[in-house]
Formats: sequence, C-alpha cells, structure tokens
Amino acid sequence: MIKSTELTKKYGGTTVLNIESLEIPKGQTFGLVGNNGAGKTTFFNLLLDLIQPTTGSITNNEIQVNTSEDWKSFTAAFIDESFLIGYLTPEEYFYFIGELRGMNKADIDIFLHQFEDIFNDEIIGKKKYLRDLSKGNQKKAGIVAALIGNPEVIVLDEPFANLDPTTQIRLKKTLKTLTENKEVTILISSHDLNHITEVCERIVVLDKGNIVKDIQTSTETLKELEGYFAV
Repeated sequence: MIKSTELTKKYGGTTVLNIESLEIPKGQTFGLVGNNGAGKTTFFNLLLDLIQPTTGSITNNEIQVNTSEDWKSFTAAFIDESFLIGYLTPEEYFYFIGELRGMNKADIDIFLHQFEDIFNDEIIGKKKYLRDLSKGNQKKAGIVAALIGNPEVIVLDEPFANLDPTTQIRLKKTLKTLTENKEVTILISSHDLNHITEVCERIVVLDKGNIVKDIQTSTETLKELEGYFAV
C-alpha cells in the first residue's frame, strides 16, 4: 500500500530522515515511535506531500505522492491544529470536509452521531469556533474529521496527546474497529508506548532519522520498547 524507497530529507547539511526501504501493506495498523527529532513527523509530512524529499520517493497505492494528487481521494490525516480551519465552527468544518468527500449534511449528521461519547457534549452545538476550543477538543475534531468518507489510509500524528483518559480509551476502541476488516491502513505516531503497542500490530522505531527496530507487536513488545528507550 505504502512504499518508501531511498527516502532522505536534509536541512542544510543535516540529515533528519534516512529510510532506505519501508513497506506498509494494506490493512496494517502501523506505529511510529522515537524521541523528539527522530523523524516521525518528517516522514508523515513527506507521505502527505507537505514537504519535498531530498532524495527518493513515497508511493501510496502505487501513486508517487509528490508527482500526483490522485492519492488524496482515499487518504486522510490529522497532524496538528494547522489542519483545522479556525474560523469555522466544528459543524461547519465537518460539513466542509464531508462535501470534499461527497457527503451531504444529513450524511455527516448521521456519521457524527457515533462519536457523541468522544465529543462529550463539548464540541457540537456549542457555537464556538474551532480556534476557541481547548487543545484536546481541537484534536478530537481533527481526528473525527479525518475519518469522514471512509478513507483507505489514515495518518495520525500523536493522536493521544492532550486527550483525557476516557477519550484515549474510546479512541483506541474506534481505531481497532476501523481495522477489523483489514481494508483500512492506519499510520500512527506516538510518544506513549502503552497506547501504541495496544493499537498497532507493527511498530517501527526511528532514531535520528534511521529505522533501528521493526517489530511485529506481541505481548513482549512494550517491555522491549521500554528497555530500548531506557538505555
């Protein structure tokens, strides 16, 4: 589904990402972990064509992301609050994303109903702009918007940060449900080793832009990761 080949990103003389080869098959829940500056967000930004690679390429369903926009029709993402449109209310933003995905307002209203427990009566119907919501509620809105239209690929950068424990649990349940039929490919980065080992079936560890571990998740994965980062 997603393939990186001889991918590098340099700023000045510093290499911040260096991935010779990485393949993520369709239907996989893929986790990316690493300390600050490891290259996680850089990889996602390259995957979403937000920045250009220094060398190499990424393909999404055999489409090279920096030479064609065809991948955008089946790919959704929430990286940070810059993905939101701050002067819109959450409802206006959801309707806007829905229109891009070929859904009308009635479709979106039905879709949003399943996330009432995540919204916790703090987002819909409050007549607040997205820019005026808390960081946690902005993240909730951004993640739910990324799920609109049944995308085949979903990219989430630090989805659990700034969320309260109840919402973290509900989000993990939602992500697991999405991947039950192996039709949706989800890429997640996180600093929280507990959450990412619980959700992801495969975890790659980046260190200074390089892949240092590629793990199929098991009952020993959390202990292995904790051991690695404790050194």
